[in-house]
Amino acid sequence: MSNTVTSLRTAGTANRDKDRSGWVLPVIAATLAVGTLGYIGTASLDSIEARALTTDVLLERLFEHVSLVVVSTVVVIAIGVPAGILLSRPGARYLRPPALALANAGQAIPSIGILVLLALVYGVGFRMAVVALVVYALLPILRNTIVGLQQVSPFVIDAARGMGMSARRILFTVELPLAVPVMLAGIRVSLILNVGVATLATYTNAGGLGDLIERGIVFNRMPILMAGCLLTIALALIVDWLAGLTERRLRPKGI
Repeated sequence: MSNTVTSLRTAGTANRDKDRSGWVLPVIAATLAVGTLGYIGTASLDSIEARALTTDVLLERLFEHVSLVVVSTVVVIAIGVPAGILLSRPGARYLRPPALALANAGQAIPSIGILVLLALVYGVGFRMAVVALVVYALLPILRNTIVGLQQVSPFVIDAARGMGMSARRILFTVELPLAVPVMLAGIRVSLILNVGVATLATYTNAGGLGDLIERGIVFNRMPILMAGCLLTIALALIVDWLAGLTERRLRPKGI
């Protein structure tokens, strides 16, 4: 009895510690954002810095950055998850190596190289930047979907087949629920990659917080550069925190 009580107390303490640690990222992000805005409001800025760091400009750049991340992540999930499911099937075992090699090549190429190549071929703008982000972030989702489905125990699949389930039903009621944790981890990695790489979209006229970083470098204005960098870090921390919450909520109970 005493061992059971001790175990319950330990589990409760661990859960409380986990809940408290879960607020570290948003607190740091809020501190960075508030500190940046406070610095902008109190610092002596010249005309170039003042025009680049107005509230309207900051909100516009933030909205552009979030739009790039959200749209590219939705597109890459819509492509990567179904493709990973198809490539995980036994009949696609010969297609799996070249498909993964192609996805690896997309991530091995420097992100700025993908952006420049696509800009030369298709032009500049928001859509082209989304395509580049999708190419760069496809690998984690594709690979984790395949790995998550392949790690499902064959005995579980045989048991489901013995119960009379069809292959389609086994996929949606057995394999995918068991593969969800690994798949969500891949989506989370892709999401964070998109936040960072989206800063380079400014070089293709797609805007985003990278525009502040680029202006700070070109005009040699440290306040603009620091504002772009700190707000990007804050956004990445918030996105990581929200992705973690979503991952825990969508994770099947007992896994």
